Amino acid sequence: MAPARAWQKMLSGRRLDLLDPTPVDIEIEDIAHGLSFVARWNGQTRGDYAYSVAEHSLLVERLYSRLTARPDPKWQLAALLHDAPEYVIGDMISPVKASVGPGYSELENRLSTAVHLRFGLPAALPLTVKRTIKKADRISAWMEAVRIAGFSETEANRFFGVPDAGMIEGMDIVLRPPMQTRADYIARHAALIAKIR
Repeated sequence: MAPARAWQKMLSGRRLDLLDPTPVDIEIEDIAHGLSFVARWNGQTRGDYAYSVAEHSLLVERLYSRLTARPDPKWQLAALLHDAPEYVIGDMISPVKASVGPGYSELENRLSTAVHLRFGLPAALPLTVKRTIKKADRISAWMEAVRIAGFSETEANRFFGVPDAGMIEGMDIVLRPPMQTRADYIARHAALIAKIR
């Protein structure tokens, strides 16, 4: 009996092995396209468009930059790519991830490592960078929960913590067509890569 297929063909023509991903099979256009069509909150958000993982990633990168006195473009790129594996494995809400078990985390970690290496980042991020990205991710989750996912501020505070009001001042949740988000994600990636080189 032949082994089960563990690869996915991308629109770029690349064939990504999900169980053993290699950096050479990862393209930013595939990541941006996939993430622009993956809905956060299982699509349970208000608005005419789903709130995509790509849009969330753009917000997390902006929040990371606000949380850091002098953000290094390399770590801004890491923030932009923090959910990149979801372009092929989707966005599972935390309760589902917990019930799936460690297999999901292992798959996600292998994909993250390949993405990092593809774009010149270390396989494992420094702990301080990882923690700051996680903090930005939680602030973003709070904003999303309150503004588009139907949570009260009390509920959001309990699940995600209370964000510093100054940190989110002037920031909004954007709902727009996937192609616009995809283009902005690719453009932001290019801008950060140019700063790193």
